[in-house]
Amino acid sequence: MPLALLALAIGAFGIGTTEFVIMGLLPEVAADFQVSIPTAGFLVTGYALGVVLGAPLMTVLGTRVTRKRMLMLLMGLFVVGNVVSAVAPVFGVMIAGRVIASLAHGAFFGIGSVVAADLVAPQKKAGAIAMMFTGLTVANVVGVPLGTYIGQSVGWRTTFFVVAALGVVGLFGVARLVPEQPKAEGVRLRHELAAFRNVQVLLAMAMTVLGFGGVFAAITYITPMMTEIAGYSDSSVTWLLVLFGVGMVGGNLLGGKFADRHLMPMLYLSLGALAVVLALFTVTAHNKIAAAVTIVLIGGLGFATVPPLQKRVLDQAAGAPTLASAVNIGAFNLGNALSAWLGGLVIAAGLGYTAPNWVGAALAASALFIAVLSSVLERRTESRSRLVTGHVPEPVASAAARH
Repeated sequence: MPLALLALAIGAFGIGTTEFVIMGLLPEVAADFQVSIPTAGFLVTGYALGVVLGAPLMTVLGTRVTRKRMLMLLMGLFVVGNVVSAVAPVFGVMIAGRVIASLAHGAFFGIGSVVAADLVAPQKKAGAIAMMFTGLTVANVVGVPLGTYIGQSVGWRTTFFVVAALGVVGLFGVARLVPEQPKAEGVRLRHELAAFRNVQVLLAMAMTVLGFGGVFAAITYITPMMTEIAGYSDSSVTWLLVLFGVGMVGGNLLGGKFADRHLMPMLYLSLGALAVVLALFTVTAHNKIAAAVTIVLIGGLGFATVPPLQKRVLDQAAGAPTLASAVNIGAFNLGNALSAWLGGLVIAAGLGYTAPNWVGAALAASALFIAVLSSVLERRTESRSRLVTGHVPEPVASAAARH
């Protein structure tokens, strides 16, 4: 794998750390700004919405520059956002800093996926995408726990300064290691938007929303589920999330490896298994060891879908992949927000802290249904295309010749 993928992974590590570390620092931030925990939660919501909106916006703005130049600009924006968060004098400025940083998120992963895929041979594209996303998954194993520890020990502002420094390292890595690719000629916004007329692109994004949403339906409410149902202490939740991150790393690498060989079967397997495991989590959540094992499996199966889904979008939007790739990153965050909302609804309805697992299982099963539907439609389209072009399968041609 080219060294340029390391630079992309470093950028992904910084982005993943800043996205999730705030969850462990909410009490400290809330106390510093003298706001409630629910109010401080807008730092999470604001970031997620910034990703959804920023992915297409920043990608469109970057159509006039080379992808390498845009990646550097995005990392610069990421650094600025985290510095603003670190020095924020009031809560409103802190939210602004989070939103600024989030604007770089979707476009970086979207453009980075295209660049990563272009760096390797066609049969290694999903593996290259997975290598970049490894930075995001490792952030949940190393960056988030370490950032939380620094924030709780030295101060949460220090954490954001450290994350900004990671962004600087990523920026210089992109500048030094990512090759300068010529700007695609004739690529305009209208050309990029045309990809969304392809039903297969839309189906792939629906799989992204529902499949990854299934993961976060459960993980969003992991703290009350593990403390109230499994019997873990509050301090143990951090390490359970580390286990989740370990599963993410393994699933991401396996998903990238096998998606290059059998993309759709990999999606069938991972989505189907994810639905089953999430359903079983309603039972295993009552036992400490079984719950811990299940959390690892959810992380692994959930992230095993990421490289194949991202590659599916790139393949189906081959003529104009950049915007579609970035929007698909936003779809992951849309799935997170949707599933968290649905999970909250079933808890509020009095169905218990394990009820979001049933929501997650239903979402993953829905994604599996769409994956099968997508394959069926694709085969029908290919069959019609062969008929229109006059292609006749070999056995039929031979029979015709004999008559």
